[in-house]
Amino acid sequence: MVSTNYMLELKSNPKSVCHIEPYVNRIVEDFKINDEIYGNILISLTEAVNNAIYHGNQEDDSKTVRIKLANFTNKQIASEVSDDGNGFNPNDLPDPTAPDNIMKLGGRGVFLMQQLSDDVEFKDNGSTVHINFRIS
Repeated sequence: MVSTNYMLELKSNPKSVCHIEPYVNRIVEDFKINDEIYGNILISLTEAVNNAIYHGNQEDDSKTVRIKLANFTNKQIASEVSDDGNGFNPNDLPDPTAPDNIMKLGGRGVFLMQQLSDDVEFKDNGSTVHINFRIS
């Protein structure tokens, strides 16, 4: 784990997920973000990192997942999560709320990010996700 200011670099190992909560806690404390937004940021970043580890980097711990604070103003905060994978097309994801998918395990990470944040944008052919939250 490498942490510089508001950047965090993790090995693509499922055990690395435990570093997300302290990272989010520091941001929330430093920028005085309210508790309601805290939960949304924590869950969204955890989902993004899980997707990067499992889907983007295929749990290859020689690859990294990078989290950074991309933008902060008194009205919004944005984070980016990037992996070393080939990316994906977010438009090709099945709808997790469709009747055929309700009972399936997994497949809800992007949906949760979209529901809990104010904007989700995929960049770099899908290997980077930009997640924006209004905080005012």
